[in-house]
Amino acid sequence: MYGATVGGLTDRYAEHERAKQVLSAQYAALPAGAPVKLAKKTSNLFRFSSGKEQRPAGLDVSAFDQVLSVDPVAGTADVQGMVTYERLVDATLVEGFMPFVVPQLKTITLGGAVAGLGIESSSFRNGLPHESVLEMEILTGDGQIVVATADNEHAELFHAFPNSYGTLGYTLRLKIELQPVRPYVKLRHVKFADAEECWATMARICAEGSHDGEPVEFVDGTVFSPDEMYLTLAAFTDDDVYADGEPSDAGSVRTSDYTGEKIYYQSLRERTTDYLTIHDYIWRWDTDWFWCSRAFGVQNPEIRRFWPRRYRRSDVYRKIVAFDRRHRLTSRWAKLRKQPQQEAVIQDVEVPVENGPKFMDFFHREIGIEPVWLCPLRLRGDKSWPLYPLHPGELYVNVGFWSAVDLKPGQPDGFHNRLIEDAVTANGGHKSLYSTVHYDEDEFWRLYNGEKYAAVKAAYDRDRRLPDLYQKCVRMG
Repeated sequence: MYGATVGGLTDRYAEHERAKQVLSAQYAALPAGAPVKLAKKTSNLFRFSSGKEQRPAGLDVSAFDQVLSVDPVAGTADVQGMVTYERLVDATLVEGFMPFVVPQLKTITLGGAVAGLGIESSSFRNGLPHESVLEMEILTGDGQIVVATADNEHAELFHAFPNSYGTLGYTLRLKIELQPVRPYVKLRHVKFADAEECWATMARICAEGSHDGEPVEFVDGTVFSPDEMYLTLAAFTDDDVYADGEPSDAGSVRTSDYTGEKIYYQSLRERTTDYLTIHDYIWRWDTDWFWCSRAFGVQNPEIRRFWPRRYRRSDVYRKIVAFDRRHRLTSRWAKLRKQPQQEAVIQDVEVPVENGPKFMDFFHREIGIEPVWLCPLRLRGDKSWPLYPLHPGELYVNVGFWSAVDLKPGQPDGFHNRLIEDAVTANGGHKSLYSTVHYDEDEFWRLYNGEKYAAVKAAYDRDRRLPDLYQKCVRMG
């Protein structure tokens, strides 16, 4: 059991209780009515400030970044809200488990994924990260610390917390379910030249949990162009697999390593079958931030050779982007060279699987970003979550795209993002709120259940010391 000894576990929980007391004292020391925010060193949001705005002093939550315990008998973990998935995965894999859904980037925190949603290739069977949460200890906007579950006196807060982005409170501790794992994963990359066939096949695989007679436990896809796309079907394997450094037998297969010179997304075009350790499968996208590391030259072999391995990580690339956005270096350089101004188009959206080809036709025609990531999801349970109201039982597909598009003369910044928002709504989908949002206020609250949000906000943040969801995602963006 993670934590080694009963005494070690007692110490972890005692430290957690002391950290709660310190945090409560910090909150009480804030001037009455003063706005509240967290002091965080890292972020995976794509709403960048100029660095000149007056920001309220942040609550120090650095003490809430540990895995408190992993119980392999119950298949659960007790985790502080600021723990990163990188640390959580390290703690659970040694016990033979992983979280039900592990978002793709190492420094996403568990609390962040629950408050702001998350997704991965297990989501077609395991839903979203908050669906495996059993209880949450939350610091509310009123400064109270409550324990919320699906059926206690704080159930309304529990159900409204996903997609609230820290505007109802902050998670200090979460108890989550885990799933058992095996050491190795077999991947099959299936190529398609037609979107209708690709999306119909994805729907069938997600319904049946198999393809060509083999089980499928993980599904995602990559679109390189309108006539070149791949579904990656993965499952734990009984094949004779060995990792680097392990003894091998004749007929055994070796796992690939995409943390070095080879690049994972390029392998989709180069091979039909692959093997990874479960650790490397979980983090296959982080090393090159999907494909976005190419913007920094890291995929150039001459540069990659000298770029230290420890810096081939999504959080390093994001810091470079944040610096560039803050100082407007790229846009100033483009202006000096008389190049078109560009609009950042960084979004993840969910559309019903049957509307996917129509949405992609729009996207290729009007936006033109390539590659694009696909990830199917279906709510794990039989109920909807009020602030991100997907329909239970319905298969959606997350479409992720992260790049920039040239603005034509007369097109304002936000032009393409607004086109995408309209197309997502027209196709019965929803848009994640981690990046820029352009909805007007009435439309925003209609899409994200403003009536339910207002009721929970009034119950747990009466003085509105935390921003509301529209302020946080639109006005403060």
